[in-house]
Amino acid sequence: MTQGTDAPLRRVLRAARIDAEAQAPVAIVGAGACGLTAALMLHDAGVDCVVLERDEQPSGSTALSSGFIPAPGTRVQRERGVEDSPERFAADIQAKAHGRAAPALVRAYTEAIGPALDALQARHGLQWTLLDGFLYPGHGVHRMHSLPQKTGAALMAALQAAADAAGIPVLTQALAETLWLDDADRAIGLGVRRPDGREERIACEALLLACNGFGGNTAMVRELLPEMAEATFGGHVGNDGSAILWGRALGARLRDLGGYQGHGSWVTPQGALMSWAVMMEGGVQLNREGRRFHDETQGYSEAAVKVLAQPGGVAWNVFDAPLLALAREFPDFREAEAAGALRRCDTVAQLAACIGCDAAALQATLDALRRIDPQPDGRVFQRALAAPYFAVKVTGALFHTQGGLDVAPDMRVLRADGTALPNLLAAGGAAGGVSGDAVWGYLSGNGLLSAVAGGAIAARTAAALLDTGRNDHGE
Repeated sequence: MTQGTDAPLRRVLRAARIDAEAQAPVAIVGAGACGLTAALMLHDAGVDCVVLERDEQPSGSTALSSGFIPAPGTRVQRERGVEDSPERFAADIQAKAHGRAAPALVRAYTEAIGPALDALQARHGLQWTLLDGFLYPGHGVHRMHSLPQKTGAALMAALQAAADAAGIPVLTQALAETLWLDDADRAIGLGVRRPDGREERIACEALLLACNGFGGNTAMVRELLPEMAEATFGGHVGNDGSAILWGRALGARLRDLGGYQGHGSWVTPQGALMSWAVMMEGGVQLNREGRRFHDETQGYSEAAVKVLAQPGGVAWNVFDAPLLALAREFPDFREAEAAGALRRCDTVAQLAACIGCDAAALQATLDALRRIDPQPDGRVFQRALAAPYFAVKVTGALFHTQGGLDVAPDMRVLRADGTALPNLLAAGGAAGGVSGDAVWGYLSGNGLLSAVAGGAIAARTAAALLDTGRNDHGE
């Protein structure tokens, strides 16, 4: 596994109060899509917060993603005449997870995500477009939303700009190491390590962990996801498992630690995601023997394991000119092409030489695509690929994890006995998601669904907790 790190120092300390250099009603650890969405929603509710980001510039998993967010019942969907509902979306999530996604969270996220996207558009200027040229695996209708640039970097830039416009303080190079709780399990603050080594303490009335998962922690991946221990890590190195380490120290309940998003289309050696839309619309994955080895339409997450199981742990994405035009609609692909990832082959013999396989075996694979009846793996092709052929070498990668702290539908962290901690919340990658406990349970977009919906819910909960607490004290 590449680009990982060992377990960081994360502590939980107890005290009646802390001597703090600063105080905020709500403290948020992590300035990705989850943390910034929560901050924007708190701002809309009139609640001050501070966002703490370990990096010099917020980016995280969000910036490395495609930036696509699934949501039902949005303004954009209605304008395009797409009929959808939280119930239909929830059914798609559970179908992909074989019924093993947490039902209460599925309901909470599918009900919250549409209003959250509409609020970000109406109040903070994020202009969503609906990706309606194809369906991602497992989605029954067009519900994938994106900014016009179709990148996670653009999504992060838009969220950051909105936070700046709202005057929300985002403290960078602020590595949260210590959580402070009182004897009643109330979060009262945290210790933050600054670049000069100094610890700064920040007091708070509610605390949200929005610090993503553990994909960048090599030791934790080996422990919890052994099948991906040697895989390329395509996520953010800051995904160091902080939330799980704090959860273990707290005695909090953890959930679905075997769930993660893999990707079977990580361009190698260039290091970029190639859109799975090419596979869904008729492209194929071939191994070094020139043979297909799975039904590509089942999903890109589980494809990671299947690609890694092939000789050399690599495969070739093979497609033709119409699909190349589709691929070029995505900035990540254009960047990979510019870096030399795309190979053009005018004949089957040239394609076989590119892959390094027997030309006769490759011809048999391509000829099989002309059959109208299903392939042995169940896939049905609407048309065969035509020369010239195009090929991109890929491997399987780990992108981000889906397990984490178990949370109530209001995003409060749960103790081992299932009761909720008073004011410690977790959302996004810090919390267990809605993909079940295995790679195949990941429905396209589940990561940003959890981040944005979870951030919006957490903001609503934190605002209510502060209002209740202040009323109890006669304020």
